[in-house]
Amino acid sequence: MEIVGKLQKQFMEFISTLYREGFLDDQFLQLQKLQDESNPDFVFEVVSLFFEDSEKLINNLATALQQQVVDFKQVDSHVHQFKGSSSSIGAQRVKNACMAFKNFCEGKNIEGCVQCLQRVKHEYFLVKNKLETLLRLEQQILAAGGSIPDLS
Repeated sequence: MEIVGKLQKQFMEFISTLYREGFLDDQFLQLQKLQDESNPDFVFEVVSLFFEDSEKLINNLATALQQQVVDFKQVDSHVHQFKGSSSSIGAQRVKNACMAFKNFCEGKNIEGCVQCLQRVKHEYFLVKNKLETLLRLEQQILAAGGSIPDLS
């Protein structure tokens, strides 16, 4: 069981770093608390849906901002949706980038929106990479016969 202890320690250190660096907020902790024996893949499923939705939204935003006449209401709607899904899983830095993006939409500032799209994409791909690593660690702990450490 020594391997389980090492993996659990690695998991706790990694997730602490994600909170400390602002990648995740307490909403992710709430998601973790909803996972139990009756629904052991809950966090994985929610995070996977977030990935799918986020990539569609990023593509929709890129397409909307490339139009001859930009429909800022549509762009704002996509940003609002992205902000909501980021907030619901606790992806704090993505949510914050979306908040700045919304300000540029309201001001109908195309250059600002394009820059914000790049920032949102950057933050999204960073948090996606971090969450994939975290989920892999969870799977390794479970495969080794251990349990996911309680984060509360």
